[in-house]
Amino acid sequence: MQNVTCVELKMNAKAMSEDAFGQLKQAFAALGGAEETDVDSGDVFYIAWFAVQDDQEQQYLRLKTGALLLGAAASELHIHTLNDDWATAWQKHWQAVRIGVSLCVRPSFCAALPDRDVDIVLDPGMAFGTGTHPTTALCLQAVERYCLAQRPSSVLDMGAGSGLLAIAAGKMGASDIHAVDYDPISVQASAVNAEINGITLTSTLGDTPPDRQFELVVANILAGPLLDMAQPLSAAVGQHLILSGLLIAQAPTVIKAYEQAGLQHLTTHHDAEWAAVELKRR
Repeated sequence: MQNVTCVELKMNAKAMSEDAFGQLKQAFAALGGAEETDVDSGDVFYIAWFAVQDDQEQQYLRLKTGALLLGAAASELHIHTLNDDWATAWQKHWQAVRIGVSLCVRPSFCAALPDRDVDIVLDPGMAFGTGTHPTTALCLQAVERYCLAQRPSSVLDMGAGSGLLAIAAGKMGASDIHAVDYDPISVQASAVNAEINGITLTSTLGDTPPDRQFELVVANILAGPLLDMAQPLSAAVGQHLILSGLLIAQAPTVIKAYEQAGLQHLTTHHDAEWAAVELKRR
């Protein structure tokens, strides 16, 4: 890919909810985005990239105003123009990450960790999902627990992003794996990352679950979309469902919606202000 110029907006994840940041990206037609974890402080940052406009001063002002209207503090906003390859800007601070008891998630430019049994190589580019965000880590831990107990005969990763959750299940013995996302970039990223890891999966463009059941269903999205798809996503669950992308305060509402759709709540796990919910077929 050729080097291009773009405008980068970066902020601490504490400055704005993930849902609000998604709205900001959509409102200003972001070219892509990523989540980055500072290896020293552990702080998570949201990043979005935008095509450069003729009047960059006005573009900066519009981005700043939009972020402020969505609740961010001015001191948390960092906006500047990149002159390198924006599609690989996420590589600057990402290192190998230990998750659960056996998982390692790493970019291709980092060495494998010798104390980890399950090595996942992931270069997400513009697709979300590197394992550094608490919601992704919570999902990976839940996938690991399930797969250690039994190898799922079928898996659906709804809103797959980089395909990380689907690939992790595949690395732990799952078969008949499907990754679905509404973003064509994510669909491509899931397919490419699966091939890198030697995992066979079907990566599909869409915003609704397939009309069939899967033993294990995982969805790390946001509370709003999870509530909207409670009925069709519950219908796709053969045995077990893992949901995340939730703030702790949002979890009870999501649990209620999926219980009303026929599932039974099993457990909720927390990391900072985030939650992952597990349910099963009654």
